[in-house]
Formats: sequence, C-alpha cells, structure tokens
Amino acid sequence: MSYNHKNVLDTEQFSKADLDFLIGKTRDMERLVEQNKAFGILTGKLLASLFFEASTRTRLSFEAAMERLGGRVISTVGFQFSSISKGETLYDTMKMVEAYADIAVIRHPVEGSSRIAAGAVKIPVINAGDGAGQHPTQALLDLYTIISEKGTLDGLTVAFIGDLKYGRTIHSLINLLRHYKVHLYLISPPELALPESYKKGLEGHPISLEETTDIKAVWECDVAYVTRIQEERFPDHREYERLKDLFKINKELILASKKETTILHPLPRVNELSTDVDDLPNAAYFRQARYGVVSRMTLLCLSLGQDF
Repeated sequence: MSYNHKNVLDTEQFSKADLDFLIGKTRDMERLVEQNKAFGILTGKLLASLFFEASTRTRLSFEAAMERLGGRVISTVGFQFSSISKGETLYDTMKMVEAYADIAVIRHPVEGSSRIAAGAVKIPVINAGDGAGQHPTQALLDLYTIISEKGTLDGLTVAFIGDLKYGRTIHSLINLLRHYKVHLYLISPPELALPESYKKGLEGHPISLEETTDIKAVWECDVAYVTRIQEERFPDHREYERLKDLFKINKELILASKKETTILHPLPRVNELSTDVDDLPNAAYFRQARYGVVSRMTLLCLSLGQDF
C-alpha cells in the first residue's frame, strides 16, 4: 500500500491498514539499524526540533532518530528562548522555520497547536504532544512495543493505570488500540477517569473496556500501562496532592499477577512505579524508549517521502 500521511498530528488519522503498514516498516527500520545500514537515508535533510514545553525523552528521541539517519537538527527549547516570548505568533514562527528546515517536530502546551503549525507551512509537521490533547508518536511507539514484546495485539488484555483524564499518551494509544480485539481495564480514581469523548470513540470497534478503582485488576492483564499523575495539568494543586499517591506499582504486586504482565510507562516516573520493578524481565519501559527511536526514524522517513 502507499503511505500518504505527510503530517503526523493525531491518532485518528491512521486506519488499521496504516498501522499494519507502519508496524511492518518499523520492523524494516529496526533491521537496518541492527545491520548499521540506516545512516545516510536522510543525509542533507534538516529537522527543526521545536519544544515549547518541557521534554527530555521525546526531544532526544527525535533528535537521535534524525542523527542516526544522517540528517541534522536545529532546535529551540522553551518559550523563553524563542521569539514567541516577544509576542510572535506560532503562525509566524512556523513560517520562519519553513525557510530553514525540511521537517518540523513540535511540542506545545496548548491543545490543537500542532494543527495550527501544520496549517501554516508546506513542510511536514509532527506533533510531539500538545497540552492534554494527543501524543501520536508516543502511541505509535507504544503500539510497536506491545507487538514486539507480546507478538500480537488481538486477544490481549491491557490495563491503563493512573491519570486517564489528562494523560495524552493514554488518549492517543486507546485511539490506536480500538482497531484491535483488545480488552481494556481502566484503573483510576473517579476524578481522573477517561473522558467520555474517548469512550464514545470506541463504539463500533472490536475493543471492549471496564472501569475500576481496584489496582489488583492488573493481575488479569497481559500489559499494564502505568502513568504518573501529572501535577502540571491540575488547575488546583490541592487536588493533585490528594490523588498523586493513590496507585503504586511495585515488584510484589507484579509478581502476584496471574499472567506475565508486561509493564510499560511513557516516563518520567515519580512515585507510581517503584524501581524494584526495573530488574523484572517483563519491565519493558526502557526497551520502550529504544523502540521509540526506530519508530520515529520510520516516521521521519515516511513524512519526507523517503522510502527505505
């Protein structure tokens, strides 16, 4: 099939056929990396790395992906170091970036900003997270991680644990998982439950779900996707303090599981995931970061129309 997505803005843009294609191409990229044959695919191309909100993993992952393909990177980090701090609009910023780079990746605290950015320019734009909205490339690498770790998606039971209200990684991954025969456990306090709009989006798809506040539901699951309670998303800090430590995953809990539950986390973690889980063979969150680089290498190539 032909892949016709220049921009990567949200997870709704991808069909099941698109996902199957991307999974296959990411496997191809992973083989090229293992054979030291990926460098040079994007020689002469320049990535603008625009991170107006704090990031370590996503920013370094994209920049590492571009460098590993032989491309180069220009970057800005934080509003205070950009002309937006002087009152420049995002539209004008993107028009300048278009003159400098071949492709742009953007993180911004305002939901919907990546679509504004893409509408301003003709170069490809990749959304690296917009507020509490979406984080599509994280979802794509998460999907690839699950397949790589479990060998399949259909028939799995997946738990999402923690902040399901503001968690853009969860919102994005659920939109992709709806194309597969997966059962979800949504484990969160009622105040941080998955928004109704995302539940409604699952209607008519093979996915099923149930909500609970019982952390022991993880014992029924093939995959547990753990997230931190995001302090920066709460309008009331007192509410954050009340909820932040309600769900904690540790080695004892995981070893009591009825299944060999694969543990994922988009990171960073705070108190919700104990370091004593790190040495378990089913702790996959650091491998998840490695899968993220090859996944983003694949997306950079495809958005630029460069096959491999």
